[in-house]
Amino acid sequence: MSAPTPFKTAAVQFEPTIFEKERNVEGLLALVERAAAGGAKLIVTPEMGTTGYCWHDRKEVEPFVEPIPGPTTDRFAAVAKALDIHVVVGLPEVDPATQLYYNSAVLIGPDGVVGTHRKTHPYISEPKWAASGDLGHRVFETPLGRIALLICMDIHFIETARLAGLGGADVICHVSNWLAERTPAPYWITRAFENGCYLVEANRWGLERGVQFSGGSCIIAPDASILDTVDDGDGIAFAVVDPALSRARTVWGEPILRQRRPELYRELMTNTFAWNPGDFFRLYGHQPLPEGRKAAVAVAEFAPGPVASDNLAEIARLAEAAATEGAELVVFPELALTGLEDPAAGAVTGYDPLIAAIEDLARRLAIHLVAGFAERDGERVFDSAVLVGPAGLVGIYRKIHLSEADKGWASAGDDWAVFDLPFGRLGLLIGHDASFPEAGRILALRGCDLIACPSAVKDRFHQGHAGTSVVQPEPIPTGADPLHWHQYRVRAGENNCWLAFANVRAPLDGYPGLSGIFGPDTFLFPRQEAIVDGNRPYAVMEIDTGTLGGPYPTHVVRRKDLVLMRQPHHYMDLVVAAPTAV
Repeated sequence: MSAPTPFKTAAVQFEPTIFEKERNVEGLLALVERAAAGGAKLIVTPEMGTTGYCWHDRKEVEPFVEPIPGPTTDRFAAVAKALDIHVVVGLPEVDPATQLYYNSAVLIGPDGVVGTHRKTHPYISEPKWAASGDLGHRVFETPLGRIALLICMDIHFIETARLAGLGGADVICHVSNWLAERTPAPYWITRAFENGCYLVEANRWGLERGVQFSGGSCIIAPDASILDTVDDGDGIAFAVVDPALSRARTVWGEPILRQRRPELYRELMTNTFAWNPGDFFRLYGHQPLPEGRKAAVAVAEFAPGPVASDNLAEIARLAEAAATEGAELVVFPELALTGLEDPAAGAVTGYDPLIAAIEDLARRLAIHLVAGFAERDGERVFDSAVLVGPAGLVGIYRKIHLSEADKGWASAGDDWAVFDLPFGRLGLLIGHDASFPEAGRILALRGCDLIACPSAVKDRFHQGHAGTSVVQPEPIPTGADPLHWHQYRVRAGENNCWLAFANVRAPLDGYPGLSGIFGPDTFLFPRQEAIVDGNRPYAVMEIDTGTLGGPYPTHVVRRKDLVLMRQPHHYMDLVVAAPTAV
């Protein structure tokens, strides 16, 4: 089926006034008409834009809730019909049958209500008055294309936007009251990028009951480009959506949804952090979590060449330097041992003297090392990573998600790799694996404190920010930042794991480096991270996997709030091996 023709979309930024519903509706209708006059056919307005957001309880919001369809949606439907547009409106909904309230978004077209989304993943405020959404995550067919709706906190969770992508969404309309960071938010960018679709972000701005909202409404393209944005104040961002680009479903030119491994994702349907993780992981005495503590971890970057002995010498040099700064674990890039050029030709077995040599290095330095290599096993070759320590070989991980180029020489691995080190639980991914949000999530569900990701990533996985005029409370940054978005920082935060990303650095060949150790809390400022900055080829950082007093974890890496708050009963389609919509 051919894709619909390109169309213009608009993200409306607006500051509602709490208790003044009529004023808010009038203001939104005026902005919608303005956006339509600018040529927009799909217009998205903010979460709870008709009423404001910071409600104390059900009693306080009760005068402002209404059913869908209802009086407010009827007013927007009349405008949609008159102007031949689709509009998304955020409002507090009451279900007449149950009298339950929901934080909802409704898609309205020229013929009336197309569909409703009820926020499934509540922020801290929703339980004061609203039930969690019960309508799942649907994609709505319209003459413009396929449209999905998400509300604010929903998008913190990799599963929600992935369900939209698997459902064939051309556009995710994300209505929000985003706060606590500079926007466009890295989560917004990542969700568009990892699913190869557009994201229309309508955020509110202003101050309500002491809460500062971030603005930054925007339209994000499938390649993570910000097509237009509004920083502060009421305004409208415009851009053209081409559904054909979404339906290509590519990330860095890779057919990302076709490369998924749903047969290996069954654990996504579990919630291993619903109980005290200390108790859960020691149940029946099987694989209890290691005692957490502080430890120094390092990432090192270089350009692996065709001569394995030269690569080993560089690994030894960098490992020794990091060890002198206290590093207990050093992570090196993908194919660091055997080289990037013609990996199959340089492939070695797991018993090769090259592997023995890196084992000897780990013994001599009394540390753990992770390094990528091309592994030969009989007739097959794998893109692998070896973990060695003071006692020798700990284990080998074989890359599960292969790029199209990888498929020319490598076989895919078929199992995840998790190992217990003296300071915490370590999971391994390699390069392209981390393009799949399911991969990091499974390692988090297995209790990993730290994910090591040897990589050889050429394409853009980062972008800067010019700074915002929104005045945020300290210590939230507002100034310019050349690495405002770093995909691997998001991977750490969304899973409440530390993440050690070791990338090849070879600028003349397109490898940018930008390796780093990223912290488990996206919204903790100053950021807990160390990025290789070009002044030296490695970075060392102290991480903490510990807990303070009592039987319940107090550190986010052991408590994993964003893993605990998942809603797995909505996620069934993530593990179904079925064709995605095209």
